[in-house]
Amino acid sequence: MVINSDFEIAFLVGSFTLLGVILVGSLLTAVHLERWHPKLIGAAIGALLGIALIEAVPLIT
Repeated sequence: MVINSDFEIAFLVGSFTLLGVILVGSLLTAVHLERWHPKLIGAAIGALLGIALIEAVPLIT
């Protein structure tokens, strides 16, 4: 996939943020770590993962 515009980058980071909220937030809730705001931590991890993947994929291919 070729990323040519800012909209595509924002869409991918938003998608990974939502995935982080769902997956990591659910995982932290299941482990009973509610005092760390699991959805916020999940969103941060998802956004960082999305940005890292966007930066790393052009280097791989």
